[in-house]
Amino acid sequence: MTNKLVIILVLALCCFACEEGGDLFSGETSGQAGSLARFAVSGDHLYVVDDNDLKFFDITDPTNPESKGDVNIGFGIETIFPRGNNLFIGSRTGMHIYDISTPTNPSKLSVYRHVTACDPVVVQDNYAYVTIRDGVDCRFGANLLDVVDISDLVNPRVVASYPMYNPHGLSIDGSSLFVCEGEQGLRTIDASDPLNLIFKEEVTGFHGYDVITNNGNLIVIGNDGLYQYDYSNAEKIAFLSKITVQ
Repeated sequence: MTNKLVIILVLALCCFACEEGGDLFSGETSGQAGSLARFAVSGDHLYVVDDNDLKFFDITDPTNPESKGDVNIGFGIETIFPRGNNLFIGSRTGMHIYDISTPTNPSKLSVYRHVTACDPVVVQDNYAYVTIRDGVDCRFGANLLDVVDISDLVNPRVVASYPMYNPHGLSIDGSSLFVCEGEQGLRTIDASDPLNLIFKEEVTGFHGYDVITNNGNLIVIGNDGLYQYDYSNAEKIAFLSKITVQ
């Protein structure tokens, strides 16, 4: 992904958070970060993952962030998704769940493990949605969308699994689940019943990396720019605009 595209994405995320009057990446407003994000904000603390560690900072004074420590998680750490007092961290071997009710002392609750694969994750209510992708960097993975019951955070369990083309980032808003499928574009899914997902529409013509939902407006990050859709009609999303990035 080009530097220009990254800059545009960050600006788009900031606009979403400001529009909703909430904290960027807090998970407490309808404005959401993409599922491929490597940092998240919860209250006055910033959490960042690298390949092995979770690092955390006090940002009470945003102009002078203060490092508060780090926790070794393992290897192949890729993504972070905040929800309430918990962090859901995607890695190439599974999803790690951490309790951050004490912000400067993240406590590991559990790990849901799978075969070695790329692994973004989003969460809604009692379910986590995890894409597992095969590829050069991801080694031996299958191409799947797993639904994980997290009602017991200490004992997450897979309750459904669906074959996919080549899933990347994903986002959910209510019953509308969206999964980027690489060269196959984007798939829309009815998630009214998490145990019985209904695949609705395939939107092709671009390489989809990640997707962000925001109150009926959908931003899809492609290999050549940002695509915006209206998903207020769950049966068929409507193309609105594209910002091309060379």
